[in-house]
Amino acid sequence: MITGWIIEGIMEDGRKFRPSDWVERLSTALASFGPDHRLRYADGVQPCFIDGQKCLRVEGSLAEENPAAYQYVCDFARSNRLRVTEVNDEAELP
Repeated sequence: MITGWIIEGIMEDGRKFRPSDWVERLSTALASFGPDHRLRYADGVQPCFIDGQKCLRVEGSLAEENPAAYQYVCDFARSNRLRVTEVNDEAELP
């Protein structure tokens, strides 16, 4: 069972994706402000670092909980030809 995906800032052809703040832009577009006026990332979409590289963690539950956000993230990764790795175990998600 797929529990999520990791989207890397590396394109399928090995080039580094630009702009370098793409993770922040994408995760902030799906975020909202909480009652404490602090930015809260959407459930299922979290920026993370893997081996010093900015990545976006996408939980599999996002497809059911927020189909529009899921489609937005998938379309972004596909249209920019970013590397996407399936994660099959919750323990593997950073």
